[in-house]
Amino acid sequence: MKTDTLSQIVCLTLLMIMLSSCASTVTPDLSLTPIPTRATFTNPILDQDFPDPDVLKIGDVYYAYATNGNNANIQAARSTDLVHWDVVGDVLPELPDWAVQEFGWAWAPEVFSPSQGQYVMYFTARFAIGFDGTQCIGIATSSDPAGPFISSHAEPFICQTDRGGSIDPSSFVDEDGQRYTLWKNDGNSSGYDVWLYIQNVSADGLTLQGEPHRLLSVDQRWEGNLVEAPTLWHQDGKYYLFYSANAYNDRRYAAGYAVADHIFGPYTKAEEPLLATDLAAGIVGPGGQDIITGPHNGTWILFHGWAPDGSRRLYLAPLDWQNGLPTLGLTGREPLPMP
Repeated sequence: MKTDTLSQIVCLTLLMIMLSSCASTVTPDLSLTPIPTRATFTNPILDQDFPDPDVLKIGDVYYAYATNGNNANIQAARSTDLVHWDVVGDVLPELPDWAVQEFGWAWAPEVFSPSQGQYVMYFTARFAIGFDGTQCIGIATSSDPAGPFISSHAEPFICQTDRGGSIDPSSFVDEDGQRYTLWKNDGNSSGYDVWLYIQNVSADGLTLQGEPHRLLSVDQRWEGNLVEAPTLWHQDGKYYLFYSANAYNDRRYAAGYAVADHIFGPYTKAEEPLLATDLAAGIVGPGGQDIITGPHNGTWILFHGWAPDGSRRLYLAPLDWQNGLPTLGLTGREPLPMP
Protein backbone atom coordinates (compact mmCIF):
# COMPACT_ATOMS: atom_id res chain seq x y z
CA MET A 1 0.00 0.00 0.00
CA LYS A 2 1.31 3.39 -0.89
CA THR A 3 2.15 5.83 1.85
CA ASP A 4 -0.22 8.56 0.55
CA THR A 5 -3.09 6.08 0.39
CA LEU A 6 -2.41 4.96 3.95
CA SER A 7 -2.36 8.56 5.09
CA GLN A 8 -5.74 9.17 3.45
CA ILE A 9 -7.22 6.15 5.23
CA VAL A 10 -5.87 7.30 8.60
CA CYS A 11 -7.24 10.82 8.12
CA LEU A 12 -10.63 9.48 7.05
CA THR A 13 -10.75 7.19 10.07
CA LEU A 14 -9.91 10.04 12.48
CA LEU A 15 -12.57 12.24 10.87
CA MET A 16 -15.22 9.56 11.34
CA ILE A 17 -14.24 9.10 14.99
CA MET A 18 -14.51 12.85 15.60
CA LEU A 19 -17.93 13.06 13.93
CA SER A 20 -19.14 10.08 15.89
CA SER A 21 -17.95 11.65 19.14
CA CYS A 22 -19.74 14.94 18.40
CA ALA A 23 -22.96 13.14 17.51
CA SER A 24 -22.90 11.22 20.76
CA THR A 25 -22.32 14.25 22.99
CA VAL A 26 -24.48 16.93 21.29
CA THR A 27 -28.13 16.20 20.68
CA PRO A 28 -29.86 19.04 18.86
CA ASP A 29 -33.21 20.16 20.33
CA LEU A 30 -35.50 20.45 17.36
CA SER A 31 -38.66 21.10 19.43
CA LEU A 32 -40.27 24.56 19.35
CA THR A 33 -40.17 26.66 22.52
CA PRO A 34 -43.80 27.17 23.61
CA ILE A 35 -45.05 30.75 23.66
CA PRO A 36 -46.37 31.62 27.14
CA THR A 37 -50.08 32.46 27.19
CA ARG A 38 -51.51 35.28 29.30
CA ALA A 39 -53.99 34.27 31.99
CA THR A 40 -57.62 35.17 31.34
CA PHE A 41 -60.86 35.60 33.24
CA THR A 42 -64.59 35.51 32.48
CA ASN A 43 -67.41 37.67 33.82
CA PRO A 44 -69.07 38.03 36.24
CA ILE A 45 -66.09 38.26 38.59
CA LEU A 46 -68.19 38.04 41.76
CA ASP A 47 -71.04 35.59 41.46
CA GLN A 48 -73.36 37.09 44.06
CA ASP A 49 -75.57 40.13 44.40
CA PHE A 50 -73.17 43.13 44.51
CA PRO A 51 -74.82 46.29 43.10
CA ASP A 52 -73.40 49.81 42.69
CA PRO A 53 -69.75 48.81 43.14
CA ASP A 54 -67.11 51.20 44.44
CA VAL A 55 -63.43 50.18 44.43
CA LEU A 56 -60.55 51.44 46.56
CA LYS A 57 -56.89 50.44 46.15
CA ILE A 58 -54.73 50.31 49.28
CA GLY A 59 -51.18 49.24 48.49
CA ASP A 60 -51.50 46.03 46.46
CA VAL A 61 -54.99 45.21 47.74
CA TYR A 62 -58.34 46.23 46.26
CA TYR A 63 -61.48 46.69 48.36
CA ALA A 64 -64.89 46.69 46.69
CA TYR A 65 -68.02 48.03 48.39
CA ALA A 66 -71.63 47.60 47.34
CA THR A 67 -75.28 48.31 48.13
CA ASN A 68 -77.03 46.27 50.83
CA GLY A 69 -77.43 42.54 50.32
CA ASN A 70 -76.46 39.17 51.74
CA ASN A 71 -77.48 40.39 55.23
CA ALA A 72 -75.11 43.37 55.07
CA ASN A 73 -76.03 47.08 55.13
CA ILE A 74 -72.96 47.73 53.00
CA GLN A 75 -71.20 44.76 51.45
CA ALA A 76 -67.45 44.50 50.94
CA ALA A 77 -64.95 42.18 49.29
CA ARG A 78 -61.17 42.08 48.94
CA SER A 79 -58.85 41.15 46.03
CA THR A 80 -55.25 41.44 44.87
CA ASP A 81 -55.95 41.10 41.12
CA LEU A 82 -59.46 42.61 40.60
CA VAL A 83 -60.77 39.19 39.53
CA HIS A 84 -60.67 36.84 42.53
CA TRP A 85 -62.57 38.24 45.51
CA ASP A 86 -62.94 37.26 49.15
CA VAL A 87 -66.12 38.54 50.78
CA VAL A 88 -65.45 40.66 53.88
CA GLY A 89 -68.99 41.02 55.16
CA ASP A 90 -70.95 44.00 56.54
CA VAL A 91 -68.68 47.04 56.89
CA LEU A 92 -71.48 49.36 58.09
CA PRO A 93 -73.19 47.20 60.72
CA GLU A 94 -75.03 50.14 62.36
CA LEU A 95 -76.81 53.01 60.62
CA PRO A 96 -76.88 56.54 62.11
CA ASP A 97 -79.82 57.65 64.24
CA TRP A 98 -81.16 59.93 61.51
CA ALA A 99 -81.61 56.99 59.12
CA VAL A 100 -84.35 54.39 58.82
CA GLN A 101 -83.06 51.40 60.79
CA GLU A 102 -84.85 48.62 58.92
CA PHE A 103 -82.58 46.47 56.78
CA GLY A 104 -82.44 47.27 53.07
CA TRP A 105 -82.20 51.07 53.16
CA ALA A 106 -78.45 51.61 52.72
CA TRP A 107 -77.17 52.16 49.21
CA ALA A 108 -74.40 53.16 46.84
CA PRO A 109 -71.29 53.45 49.05
CA GLU A 110 -68.15 55.42 48.22
CA VAL A 111 -64.98 54.82 50.25
CA PHE A 112 -61.75 56.82 50.06
CA SER A 113 -58.63 57.30 52.15
CA PRO A 114 -57.69 60.97 52.75
CA SER A 115 -54.64 59.92 54.79
CA GLN A 116 -52.88 56.76 55.89
CA GLY A 117 -54.97 54.82 58.34
CA GLN A 118 -58.06 56.98 57.78
CA TYR A 119 -60.99 55.76 55.67
CA VAL A 120 -64.18 57.66 54.93
CA MET A 121 -67.41 56.21 53.57
CA TYR A 122 -70.21 58.15 51.93
CA PHE A 123 -73.47 56.21 51.71
CA THR A 124 -77.15 56.76 50.95
CA ALA A 125 -79.91 56.05 53.46
CA ARG A 126 -83.54 57.03 53.99
CA PHE A 127 -84.25 59.94 56.32
CA ALA A 128 -86.26 58.66 59.29
CA ILE A 129 -87.67 61.94 60.62
CA GLY A 130 -91.10 62.47 59.06
CA PHE A 131 -90.43 59.45 56.82
CA ASP A 132 -91.61 60.23 53.30
CA GLY A 133 -89.09 58.27 51.28
CA THR A 134 -86.51 61.07 51.11
CA GLN A 135 -82.98 59.75 50.69
CA CYS A 136 -79.88 61.52 52.00
CA ILE A 137 -76.11 61.07 52.01
CA GLY A 138 -74.33 60.12 55.23
CA ILE A 139 -70.72 59.81 56.41
CA ALA A 140 -68.99 57.01 58.30
CA THR A 141 -65.33 56.58 59.22
CA SER A 142 -62.96 53.72 60.06
CA SER A 143 -59.28 53.01 60.70
CA ASP A 144 -59.51 49.86 58.55
CA PRO A 145 -60.75 49.59 54.94
CA ALA A 146 -62.47 46.34 55.97
CA GLY A 147 -64.43 48.25 58.61
CA PRO A 148 -66.38 48.49 60.70
CA PHE A 149 -67.29 52.03 59.62
CA ILE A 150 -68.98 54.13 62.30
CA SER A 151 -71.45 56.92 61.54
CA SER A 152 -71.96 59.15 64.57
CA HIS A 153 -73.21 62.29 62.81
CA ALA A 154 -76.56 63.57 64.04
CA GLU A 155 -77.60 64.76 60.56
CA PRO A 156 -76.99 63.75 56.95
CA PHE A 157 -73.96 65.11 55.12
CA ILE A 158 -75.99 66.17 52.05
CA CYS A 159 -79.78 66.19 51.86
CA GLN A 160 -81.55 68.38 49.29
CA THR A 161 -85.03 67.99 50.73
CA ASP A 162 -86.26 70.76 48.40
CA ARG A 163 -84.98 68.80 45.37
CA GLY A 164 -86.26 65.30 46.22
CA GLY A 165 -83.25 64.26 48.31
CA SER A 166 -79.62 63.40 47.51
CA ILE A 167 -78.10 60.03 46.55
CA ASP A 168 -75.17 58.30 44.81
CA PRO A 169 -72.17 60.09 46.34
CA SER A 170 -68.64 59.83 44.97
CA SER A 171 -65.29 61.46 45.72
CA PHE A 172 -62.64 62.93 43.43
CA VAL A 173 -59.23 64.51 44.05
CA ASP A 174 -57.88 66.83 41.36
CA GLU A 175 -54.23 67.15 40.37
CA ASP A 176 -53.83 70.18 42.64
CA GLY A 177 -54.94 68.13 45.67
CA GLN A 178 -58.40 69.69 45.99
CA ARG A 179 -61.05 67.14 46.94
CA TYR A 180 -64.61 67.20 45.58
CA THR A 181 -67.85 65.36 46.28
CA LEU A 182 -70.28 64.47 43.49
CA TRP A 183 -73.87 63.28 43.78
CA LYS A 184 -77.34 63.31 42.23
CA ASN A 185 -80.44 65.06 43.51
CA ASP A 186 -83.18 62.41 43.67
CA GLY A 187 -85.63 64.55 41.75
CA ASN A 188 -87.19 61.77 39.70
CA SER A 189 -88.71 60.39 42.93
CA SER A 190 -90.59 63.63 43.61
CA GLY A 191 -91.26 65.37 40.31
CA TYR A 192 -88.16 67.61 40.25
CA ASP A 193 -85.51 68.00 37.57
CA VAL A 194 -82.53 65.69 38.04
CA TRP A 195 -78.96 66.98 38.06
CA LEU A 196 -75.51 65.71 38.83
CA TYR A 197 -73.71 68.03 41.26
CA ILE A 198 -70.16 68.69 42.40
CA GLN A 199 -68.90 70.63 45.43
CA ASN A 200 -65.56 71.36 47.09
CA VAL A 201 -64.91 69.57 50.36
CA SER A 202 -62.14 69.68 52.95
CA ALA A 203 -59.05 67.51 52.46
CA ASP A 204 -60.49 64.85 54.78
CA GLY A 205 -63.81 64.85 52.87
CA LEU A 206 -65.84 65.59 56.00
CA THR A 207 -66.80 69.25 55.46
CA LEU A 208 -68.52 70.85 52.48
CA GLN A 209 -66.95 74.07 51.17
CA GLY A 210 -68.36 76.73 48.88
CA GLU A 211 -71.49 76.10 46.84
CA PRO A 212 -72.57 73.12 44.72
CA HIS A 213 -72.25 73.30 40.93
CA ARG A 214 -74.61 71.63 38.48
CA LEU A 215 -72.78 69.50 35.93
CA LEU A 216 -75.35 67.85 33.66
CA SER A 217 -78.96 66.71 33.44
CA VAL A 218 -81.15 64.57 31.19
CA ASP A 219 -81.09 65.45 27.48
CA GLN A 220 -80.45 62.16 25.66
CA ARG A 221 -83.18 59.74 24.63
CA TRP A 222 -81.37 56.70 26.04
CA GLU A 223 -81.21 58.36 29.50
CA GLY A 224 -84.95 58.06 30.12
CA ASN A 225 -85.94 60.43 32.94
CA LEU A 226 -82.80 60.38 35.11
CA VAL A 227 -79.04 60.50 35.33
CA GLU A 228 -77.23 59.18 38.42
CA ALA A 229 -74.12 57.46 39.85
CA PRO A 230 -71.50 60.08 38.85
CA THR A 231 -67.86 58.97 38.60
CA LEU A 232 -65.23 61.58 37.71
CA TRP A 233 -61.92 60.57 36.09
CA HIS A 234 -59.00 62.74 34.90
CA GLN A 235 -57.14 61.50 31.82
CA ASP A 236 -54.61 63.30 29.61
CA GLY A 237 -55.67 66.77 30.73
CA LYS A 238 -59.42 66.25 30.39
CA TYR A 239 -62.23 65.43 32.82
CA TYR A 240 -64.45 62.45 32.06
CA LEU A 241 -67.74 62.31 33.92
CA PHE A 242 -69.14 58.76 33.79
CA TYR A 243 -72.74 58.25 34.87
CA SER A 244 -75.63 55.79 34.74
CA ALA A 245 -79.10 56.54 33.42
CA ASN A 246 -82.63 55.23 32.83
CA ALA A 247 -84.56 52.60 34.83
CA TYR A 248 -82.09 50.75 37.05
CA ASN A 249 -84.32 47.66 37.33
CA ASP A 250 -84.46 46.56 33.69
CA ARG A 251 -82.43 46.25 30.49
CA ARG A 252 -82.74 49.98 29.66
CA TYR A 253 -80.21 50.88 32.35
CA ALA A 254 -76.90 51.96 30.82
CA ALA A 255 -73.78 54.02 31.50
CA GLY A 256 -72.45 56.95 29.46
CA TYR A 257 -69.89 59.70 29.80
CA ALA A 258 -69.28 63.39 29.14
CA VAL A 259 -66.01 65.26 28.60
CA ALA A 260 -64.82 68.71 29.74
CA ASP A 261 -61.64 70.76 29.78
CA HIS A 262 -62.43 72.12 33.25
CA ILE A 263 -63.74 70.32 36.30
CA PHE A 264 -66.92 72.43 36.49
CA GLY A 265 -67.57 72.02 32.77
CA PRO A 266 -69.21 72.59 30.43
CA TYR A 267 -69.41 68.83 29.76
CA THR A 268 -70.10 67.43 26.31
CA LYS A 269 -71.89 64.08 26.31
CA ALA A 270 -71.11 61.14 24.06
CA GLU A 271 -74.05 60.44 21.76
CA GLU A 272 -74.34 56.77 22.75
CA PRO A 273 -73.83 54.98 26.08
CA LEU A 274 -70.49 53.37 26.77
CA LEU A 275 -72.15 50.44 28.53
CA ALA A 276 -75.52 49.08 27.50
CA THR A 277 -77.37 45.77 27.47
CA ASP A 278 -75.39 43.31 25.33
CA LEU A 279 -76.93 39.86 25.26
CA ALA A 280 -73.99 38.48 23.26
CA ALA A 281 -71.72 39.46 26.14
CA GLY A 282 -74.22 38.29 28.76
CA ILE A 283 -74.73 41.83 30.12
CA VAL A 284 -78.18 43.15 31.04
CA GLY A 285 -78.83 46.61 32.48
CA PRO A 286 -75.21 47.55 33.27
CA GLY A 287 -74.46 50.53 35.50
CA GLY A 288 -73.31 51.80 38.88
CA GLN A 289 -69.80 52.00 37.43
CA ASP A 290 -66.47 52.77 39.05
CA ILE A 291 -62.99 53.11 37.52
CA ILE A 292 -59.67 51.97 38.94
CA THR A 293 -56.06 51.51 37.89
CA GLY A 294 -55.17 47.82 37.61
CA PRO A 295 -52.17 45.95 39.05
CA HIS A 296 -50.16 46.73 35.90
CA ASN A 297 -51.38 50.33 35.49
CA GLY A 298 -54.09 49.74 32.92
CA THR A 299 -57.49 51.38 33.41
CA TRP A 300 -60.42 49.14 34.33
CA ILE A 301 -64.14 49.73 34.79
CA LEU A 302 -66.26 47.77 37.25
CA PHE A 303 -70.05 47.72 37.06
CA HIS A 304 -73.04 45.60 37.91
CA GLY A 305 -75.38 43.74 35.57
CA TRP A 306 -78.57 41.76 36.08
CA ALA A 307 -78.46 37.98 36.42
CA PRO A 308 -81.40 35.63 35.60
CA ASP A 309 -82.08 35.10 39.33
CA GLY A 310 -82.81 38.81 39.84
CA SER A 311 -79.49 39.69 41.46
CA ARG A 312 -76.90 42.15 40.15
CA ARG A 313 -73.46 40.61 39.67
CA LEU A 314 -70.06 42.31 39.51
CA TYR A 315 -68.40 42.74 36.09
CA LEU A 316 -64.97 43.94 35.01
CA ALA A 317 -63.73 45.24 31.64
CA PRO A 318 -60.60 46.99 30.34
CA LEU A 319 -61.12 50.70 29.67
CA ASP A 320 -58.92 51.87 26.82
CA TRP A 321 -58.37 55.42 25.56
CA GLN A 322 -58.36 56.10 21.82
CA ASN A 323 -58.11 59.63 20.43
CA GLY A 324 -59.12 61.05 23.78
CA LEU A 325 -62.21 58.87 24.15
CA PRO A 326 -62.81 55.87 26.44
CA THR A 327 -63.50 52.53 24.75
CA LEU A 328 -64.42 49.15 26.20
CA GLY A 329 -62.41 45.99 25.57
CA LEU A 330 -65.40 43.62 25.75
CA THR A 331 -65.64 40.88 23.13
CA GLY A 332 -68.84 38.95 23.71
CA ARG A 333 -68.49 36.13 26.22
CA GLU A 334 -64.87 35.39 25.30
CA PRO A 335 -62.32 35.35 28.14
CA LEU A 336 -60.48 38.61 28.77
CA PRO A 337 -56.80 39.01 29.65
CA MET A 338 -56.17 39.38 33.37
CA PRO A 339 -55.53 42.94 34.63
